[in-house]
Amino acid sequence: MPSSAGYLLAAFMAAVGLFFALWWILVSGGDEMPWIPASLAASVVLLVALSAREVVMRRAWTRYLLEHGDHTHSDTRHKHRGEFAVKATSTTLATSLRAIKKQSAEADSSGSSPEAHLDVFHLCQGYIATTEEALQSNSLSSEKRVTIRAGQERMRTLQKHHLLTWARDSSRSLTHEAQNRARISDKIETANRALDCLESVLKVYPDERDLNESKVAIEEFITSVRVAHWVELAERSAFKGHYRRAIERYKDALFYLNRGCLKDEVRVAGAEKIGREIAALRTKLKASQERQSENGGVDHSSEEERR
Repeated sequence: MPSSAGYLLAAFMAAVGLFFALWWILVSGGDEMPWIPASLAASVVLLVALSAREVVMRRAWTRYLLEHGDHTHSDTRHKHRGEFAVKATSTTLATSLRAIKKQSAEADSSGSSPEAHLDVFHLCQGYIATTEEALQSNSLSSEKRVTIRAGQERMRTLQKHHLLTWARDSSRSLTHEAQNRARISDKIETANRALDCLESVLKVYPDERDLNESKVAIEEFITSVRVAHWVELAERSAFKGHYRRAIERYKDALFYLNRGCLKDEVRVAGAEKIGREIAALRTKLKASQERQSENGGVDHSSEEERR
């Protein structure tokens, strides 16, 4: 395991530097108690640094267990490959298996984040790759090979479970976040992130029904957001009497409606409604133009729209 002295010293120096920098800025600005926000900022830096180190070191330690020790001894490992495979099977692999099972149980506990499931998935991947290398050794007994393969099957089951759980929880969280976004672009961007999560997992497990249904639901949400956006703009233009602009915006809504992923009955009903609105606006536009022609005036709304 790498030494943490240098990292902790650098984190402490960064926190101290940030404290004095903020303290000086606040003193110059006339703040009466500049040490309070400066201390809070420095504390946050230290907490983030320590938390990041904990995550990185935990992954490094697991990788260390899965890879049978320090890579600096690779020459010795290749030289004594048979002896090491037996030793790894009886000690290191068993330790790794217990550690992964424990972390799997923690990830399945209530309140865990989706990233915890993704971490377990990567650990299972590493375990399977390492045991495949160990199985290539000719010095393993048939009993130990059976034990290793049983552990692999267990890891494959956990691997699939945690990857699917990560995809489900992450996409659900991002979809909920997208629904609460105010800007249309933010809604679509966040929903696309949820879609990316599902598509990345569907490349591995393409026949998962729940994931495919969630993907379709998110695509329908994105389409509905785009259509609703252009319909709202069209309604605003129609309310202001800008009939030409309203018609063009309804056509944009119709474009996204026909291009997006929606059920046939929803698409047909939406297209019929937009078509009726366009027909009504064309009637209003024609009547407006006739009135302007009869009065010998100028259609100021049309000129404004052209500008």
